[in-house]
Amino acid sequence: MRFLLLAAVFFVMPFRTYSQVGFPYCETFVDGESVGSQTVFGGSARLVNGALRLTDAERDQSGFVYIDMPFSPAYGIKASFEYFMYGGTGADGLSVFLFDAETRNFRPGGFGGSLGYAQKENLPGMTGAYLGLGFDVFGNFSNSSENRSGGFLGGSAGFFPNSIILRRGGNGLNGYDFVNGKITYNPSPGHANLALDVDYQFPLSSGGHGTGRVEDVNQPGYRKVFLELEPHPNGVGYIIKLEMVVTTVTNEPRTITIFPATAFTYEAPQNLKIGFAASTGGETNIHEIRNLIVEVSDDEGLMNPDGVDFGEFTACEGQENQYYITEEEVVLPNENSEIRCLQFYKSLGDIEENGDICARGKCIEENGTLELAQGTFMAGVNGGDFSFVPNAGFTGQTVTAYYSITDNYGKSSRGNAITLKIEESPVPVNIFLNDSDDLIEEVRLCEGESVALRAKGDEVYDRYEWYQDDKLIEGAVSSQYTANAEGEYLVKAYNHLNCPAVSPRVLVSFPGFPDFDFPSPVVECIPEKGIDVTSIISNYDPFTYTYKLMGGGKIYLNDEMKEVSPSGEYELQVKHADLECYSSPQPLQLIILEEELLADFEFEIQETGVKGEEDGGFFPHDVFQFTDESNPDAESWSWDFGDGAVSSEQNPTHSYGRKGLFDVKLTVTNQWGCESTEIKRVSILRSYRIMFPTGFTPMDNENRFFVPKSKGLVSGQLLIFTIWGDLIFKTDDLNTDGWDGKLEGKLLDAGFYVYRYNGVAVDGEKVTKAGKFKLIR
Repeated sequence: MRFLLLAAVFFVMPFRTYSQVGFPYCETFVDGESVGSQTVFGGSARLVNGALRLTDAERDQSGFVYIDMPFSPAYGIKASFEYFMYGGTGADGLSVFLFDAETRNFRPGGFGGSLGYAQKENLPGMTGAYLGLGFDVFGNFSNSSENRSGGFLGGSAGFFPNSIILRRGGNGLNGYDFVNGKITYNPSPGHANLALDVDYQFPLSSGGHGTGRVEDVNQPGYRKVFLELEPHPNGVGYIIKLEMVVTTVTNEPRTITIFPATAFTYEAPQNLKIGFAASTGGETNIHEIRNLIVEVSDDEGLMNPDGVDFGEFTACEGQENQYYITEEEVVLPNENSEIRCLQFYKSLGDIEENGDICARGKCIEENGTLELAQGTFMAGVNGGDFSFVPNAGFTGQTVTAYYSITDNYGKSSRGNAITLKIEESPVPVNIFLNDSDDLIEEVRLCEGESVALRAKGDEVYDRYEWYQDDKLIEGAVSSQYTANAEGEYLVKAYNHLNCPAVSPRVLVSFPGFPDFDFPSPVVECIPEKGIDVTSIISNYDPFTYTYKLMGGGKIYLNDEMKEVSPSGEYELQVKHADLECYSSPQPLQLIILEEELLADFEFEIQETGVKGEEDGGFFPHDVFQFTDESNPDAESWSWDFGDGAVSSEQNPTHSYGRKGLFDVKLTVTNQWGCESTEIKRVSILRSYRIMFPTGFTPMDNENRFFVPKSKGLVSGQLLIFTIWGDLIFKTDDLNTDGWDGKLEGKLLDAGFYVYRYNGVAVDGEKVTKAGKFKLIR
């Protein structure tokens, strides 16, 4: 046997907490303070007035809870709990389940009729499921509907209300098979053989809408469950026994056997966890549990562990000395047994066996700390670990305490002695680099590098121990150690009294390269202008890191990359500023345009050649032809006509339909994403145009009529007068041929005549024109 000294550190008195691991497990669910940290709630589950409520009496609720603490099923399991179902219309029910303790990412099964355990339609069943026991008020957990496997009558899809159903484990959408079941109340005609004897029948819930929780065992509606998994004689699985305490008549509680001995011959995982689930659907109930106890079934088959007496081992003054009793140093006779906790006493006579089964399941807090004149013993939280802090003035003396071991089945040893000799602690020791006397806290290395560390103090040390991340480095026993792996290192230097001086921790790190994403290629659209590579590097930080760009026979470092040319293929790397190792080179293509992209365009009235006022001007309903005259390498065009209309054609047409000043913008883009924009103004200053001839020749084939040419008018009246004011011609027809020079069919004399024109333009503007013209014969 050996006593393993783990660590000695400068005096610290830690805060102690105690948790429950293994059998027996007791949980009242009375209030939040009594609920252990291992209790995991899900869905609508919560504590309400001294019980764990899984659902309210509301539709479509689901809740679950499990105890995140493993139980070894090697000696069987007994579980008891009270449940309460009341206050609703009667659905769906609750389940108690066991699942593999090694299950990661626990997830309940389908709710509703599957009670959080089995599969439901396309929803998978519980992860790691081993056993599910359903208290099925509505009657679905007992049938094969919704993709469940098996049920009463070989897998009927009918309803079997007030049934207690046992199902085996499964995986995903497979398994969770029906094993056994019993109807507890009022079976349907023809189903009496599936039910309890009529004298023992009872409803699973205690009452309907408006009823309350029944906590008194002597009152009708009280329900308590006793489930036992007794190891099967053939060595695989269990014999399932299920009993309930049920009160249906005041002051007459009865114990009713549901399953006297059901074979459940399925191999169990090494460790299990227990939980509960409940659900409602279209019908409702409050579902609650309370006073859960989980213990070993074959308690008589268990033996008490045996400790050993530990002799004079060193405790160093002025430090918290930490120790660990390994499971190899004591006798743990029960299968899958482990040390749950240590408890300390002044004498063997103080060790008493506690008859309270729930008290046996806990490490009693007052026994976790023992204060003596020489110092304080304190149990740890990892089973066999404990510490001792000597008081001043006891150097060279011994101290003896007595301890007991409690295992994960709740069995305890009779008690043994621990004797420690208190010795003087050495002076402190520190870690230095091998070639320096400067104190260090961190050493940063490149991948593949190593660093020589050296322990140094003001005392002669007999031996050394080096640790990486609190793990002893085998073979590292000298004052020097070469570290080539990441971690926190410390050294313990032992003096001739076997007391250690513990160094501060030194971190050895191999920092990874930072993320420095960048696009490629990078294009500069202005010829002969260098590219600022620093602007494209994400999280560019030249103080923490060094960046290196190589290409074209040059090397650029950090801000030297702010103007890089010419175009070409480059490689970019980064390193920590305090290290010499660069990251792997990443390719970067730089492109600087040789010719600048310039946008340009022209416009005119379509098929007229009219380009502006000098050609007669533009009118609202004119159709403009826009012609791109940008660089040939433009690949896309974006037109904004200044009136909200846009186009992506290269040479579009557009009509404005109103007067105004319109700034037309053309933006062109080339294959590298370079853009150029040109803006020109279209000025539509008038809504109409009308021109009158200065003369006409009615006797020639051409120019025979006097008529104005117009555009943009919606109505017009042409009047012709003699120079003395006599009206000789009148028309309101916009499409008239005009005046032919005649009055009452007779051609008038050559000479000057007067016209007057009254019209209305397309935008409502009134048009009035007058003037002279000449009739030529």
